[in-house]
Amino acid sequence: MPTSSRFAVAIHTLVSIEVMGGKPVRSEDVAYSANTGAAVIRRLLSMLSDAGLTTSQLGAGGGALLAKPAAQIRLLDVYRAVEDTEMFTLHRTPPCENCAVGGNIQQAIAPSLARAQSVFEAELAKVTIADMAAEVARIGKFSIPLVW
Repeated sequence: MPTSSRFAVAIHTLVSIEVMGGKPVRSEDVAYSANTGAAVIRRLLSMLSDAGLTTSQLGAGGGALLAKPAAQIRLLDVYRAVEDTEMFTLHRTPPCENCAVGGNIQQAIAPSLARAQSVFEAELAKVTIADMAAEVARIGKFSIPLVW
């Protein structure tokens, strides 16, 4: 089953913006850092903007900015902005109702999946983009804002 990297790349994008200390960041620069195409980053920035997490500054020297402080952007906000928020889905086609397993499996699975989703979201709600930027700076041994 294919998985999406949108969430990880969106976090990467927001951390890249945060470490620049309020300077607009070009999608090409984030794309270089994330080793992806600028179109991918622009698409993510559009989704993040729709969620109220980023904004754009147009013109020469323009680029993406955080729409609010990084300490107010939770990973859960990012996840909800760029991913289908249902981690688990049930059968694409309903199972056979006349089967002892098929007729009851979805009702049996649903509570466990709902609990797992809840725990996942609770963990994401505890961490902010500021936390991620601080951790990247700590690991990379640099300070924020990053000075070139």
